[in-house]
Amino acid sequence: MIAGTLIYATINSVALALTAMGFNLTFGISRVANFAYGAFYVLAAYAAWLLIHRMGVPYPLAVVITITACTAIGALLYRLVLIRIHGQPLSEVIVTFGIGLAILELLRTCGMDGFDYTLPLMVDRVIVVAGTPVDMQRMLSVPIGLLVMLLLWGFTRHTALGRAFRGMAQDPRTAMTFGIDPDKMAMLAVALGSGLAAVAAMVIAPLGGITLADGYDVLLKVLAVCIIGGLGSTGGAILASFILGFAERFTDVFIGSKWTMIVSLATILVVLVVRPSGLFGRQKALQERI
Repeated sequence: MIAGTLIYATINSVALALTAMGFNLTFGISRVANFAYGAFYVLAAYAAWLLIHRMGVPYPLAVVITITACTAIGALLYRLVLIRIHGQPLSEVIVTFGIGLAILELLRTCGMDGFDYTLPLMVDRVIVVAGTPVDMQRMLSVPIGLLVMLLLWGFTRHTALGRAFRGMAQDPRTAMTFGIDPDKMAMLAVALGSGLAAVAAMVIAPLGGITLADGYDVLLKVLAVCIIGGLGSTGGAILASFILGFAERFTDVFIGSKWTMIVSLATILVVLVVRPSGLFGRQKALQERI
């Protein structure tokens, strides 16, 4: 039982990290809290389903089209809406949450809800690991998640655009003196974050049916990971994903599934009491907050 719990806890943790990467990256670079993130996840899953089942597009091509489309929609979201309120955190939260609700309700109006909507598995097979049967889709989510994190790490450190992202994240004013356009960086950050939400959907959504409730669940999990790890901290988000992933799995196995959410919320409260800015967050000095 312990071996199986550890295996599924690791898979769950990597899935959480993959899901949270886009939200965390967007906030870290642009300071935009994209509360439409969960809606983008669901939109990507339904878009892929439509391409595959209604238009007959091959699965690999549907994945590429979906990720590209979500990235473009994210860029449009910033260029048409968020650019007007950038720097007003409360307005950004309200507007993005409202846009997320609009996306989900539009999908509901179009009848896109229910467990009849599923994405095909990459590999429809079950293997046994340490005496525990694990389906290949879950197993593949681990190397894919780790690969995405590695590519992001390389992108932010070994490309000109990635270094510009890091500059904006570390010191926006100094970055602007070097000719870096903050609005362009923010637009690209929101676009990349939206694309990463689609990547997560392509990997995780095939594990179950696609429902509109996933939009709210994904947003809550992402917020939990980013709050515990520290908003904008990549290392913190990864560590928080493993803390939550293991806490949820062990609670589900040894206490009961009905306690899973309670334990997750309790973990958030404990971390916020001990470290109000999160595990790796940077808390502002008192004089900066007065």
